[in-house]
Amino acid sequence: MFTVTLIPGDGIGPEVVEAAVRVVEATRVPIRWERFEAGTEVMNKYGTPLPDEVFNSVLKNRVALKGPITTPIGTGYSSPNVALRKRLNLFANVRPAKNLPGVKTRYEGVDLVVIRENSEDLYSGLEHIVVPGVVESLKIITERASLRIARFAFEYAVKHGRKKVTAVHKANIMKLSDGLFLECCRRVARDYPQVEYEELIVDNTCMQLVTRPERFDVMVMENLYGDIVSDLCAGLVGGLGLTPSANVGEDGIVVYEAVHGSAPDIAGQNLANPIALILCAAMMLEDLGETSAAERVRLGVYRVLSEGKVRTRDLGGSATTTEVTDAIIAAMEV
Repeated sequence: MFTVTLIPGDGIGPEVVEAAVRVVEATRVPIRWERFEAGTEVMNKYGTPLPDEVFNSVLKNRVALKGPITTPIGTGYSSPNVALRKRLNLFANVRPAKNLPGVKTRYEGVDLVVIRENSEDLYSGLEHIVVPGVVESLKIITERASLRIARFAFEYAVKHGRKKVTAVHKANIMKLSDGLFLECCRRVARDYPQVEYEELIVDNTCMQLVTRPERFDVMVMENLYGDIVSDLCAGLVGGLGLTPSANVGEDGIVVYEAVHGSAPDIAGQNLANPIALILCAAMMLEDLGETSAAERVRLGVYRVLSEGKVRTRDLGGSATTTEVTDAIIAAMEV
């Protein structure tokens, strides 16, 4: 019996989380869910979008499945997602992007993974007003974090049979900060001679991604670049509604989450695409050692997408969240 912390979030979060739970339960893997609320309504009640009980549960269970949580833009409380990563030391974000059967895109042969450093860079939140009208944000890059994420990327490549790691940077301009990151990647690369290593400036990377994305395998980069490039990669294969994500901690804690927004405009209408979070659940099952169950979930998703009959609006269909979930569960039994 596995115990998993379940964080529905807000907006469409509860709907897509419920869909993922139904799919996981259809595999008959024994999981006990510890459900905890988080988000805007919790903020209004308790003065924090992420109560301590959420953190305590994840620390105890070591694994969580999380829906999207709304972050106010420009004002209001700080990002709960960033707070979760910081407090739980979730230093690595893993974002696969792979062509899915039946989903027509501009590109074929895309099968890459973005490894994003999660703990520092401009996301450290160190900013202040210098004088009225002038704001300074500090970019923090450390040797420890850079070595850690580089090693994670190479270990990921070896474990998953990947052949190449690309370090993405802007060291031609930020010679000290990105220069340190690159030097750390080079040091780690020497320990993995079986894995090809290359370096690419971030703007050139983006151009290469939209001209021949099939050239990439594993990509490792700092926090801000990773945030932007991983969303770009999701766009290559059909959008954020189809791409899973995992945040991994140094001590083995993993939080699986869909990275699309909370979409409050369609919340509660049974219109949200649940596939990204269902694929997150497949990643979770695989990491729990339930490889057969994970493969059944993925095959269920692939069959539904291949048939093209049951799709949510973002994929050109008219199906509800419930209908897509039902179809995936039925396809798992084929």
